[in-house]
Amino acid sequence: MKKIVVIGPESVGKTTLCETLAKNNNADWVPEYAREYVENLGRVYTYSDVVHIAKTQFEQFSLQTEQEFLIFDTDLIVTKVWLEHVFGRVPEWLDKAILQENVDLYLLCKPDLEWIAEPVRENPDLRDYLYEWYLREIKKTLVPFEEIEGRGVARTFSAQKAIDKWLK
Repeated sequence: MKKIVVIGPESVGKTTLCETLAKNNNADWVPEYAREYVENLGRVYTYSDVVHIAKTQFEQFSLQTEQEFLIFDTDLIVTKVWLEHVFGRVPEWLDKAILQENVDLYLLCKPDLEWIAEPVRENPDLRDYLYEWYLREIKKTLVPFEEIEGRGVARTFSAQKAIDKWLK
């Protein structure tokens, strides 16, 4: 089973893209755990909360499916950047864990969609900055990646084309 991760800054359509790609490819997908966790927290999140999120995300990468691949809505790279950006530090184990996720393909979503405010979103003015940071982190893994852009059907087509290219 192969692992595809859809990654990018906030409000770039990751969840919608995951849902659509899963449906179009008869695949399973794993929603972003951080969103659910923070929405239900009832207080401002702490460093310990984000470390908990990272540990749970890492556990999700051991999931198995009967399909050819499993699609993940974000991974530990996003959590690493989140920890560094907000708290200025990351757990020692995190870089090793990123490599142990054994991702096969990253789909990095460009911040070319309009910002949609939601209670758990924080960085409308930092999307380009965070995008570049994610790109640097992905390159460190040496995992193949494709940059995804466009609106609506064009964005889905860009992602599907990347998956089809990778599968060949």
